[in-house]
Amino acid sequence: MNPDPYDLALLEAIQQDATTSQLDLGARVNLSSAAVNRRLKKLNADGVIQRTVALVDPARLGYSLTVIAEVEVESERLDLLDAMKRSFLACPQVQQCYYVAGECDFVLIMLVKNMEQYTELTRALFFESNNVKRFKTLVSMSNVKTGLSVPTADR
Repeated sequence: MNPDPYDLALLEAIQQDATTSQLDLGARVNLSSAAVNRRLKKLNADGVIQRTVALVDPARLGYSLTVIAEVEVESERLDLLDAMKRSFLACPQVQQCYYVAGECDFVLIMLVKNMEQYTELTRALFFESNNVKRFKTLVSMSNVKTGLSVPTADR
């Protein structure tokens, strides 16, 4: 898909606040609410908009620690890698998971309530896996910037 300037403006606006009415979106980007509705439906159908979610403050639910784990695997056999991916996908504390090239194989961004919870997760995700060679833990001292907004303009 090749989004035009109207699509990009709509995407910018809904990434900031997806609850903005189509009437207000139309006023912001100079389109009718019917045109906004058609464009948003097409952006959804084309997979540009993957889903609409609410951002929840993790600390208000007791998740005060952000942990980054770098995981090195023992074997890169596809069945073993797929099993690891499934275990990471199934874990609600794993917020993001990247299969990467470089010194490690996976990078996980995790939210945990405390170090005890992280220790339990390392047992379940790493020590009980037959395919983790080693892992490295980084604990965030301050989450300077977090988010998933995709830039709509080159800067």
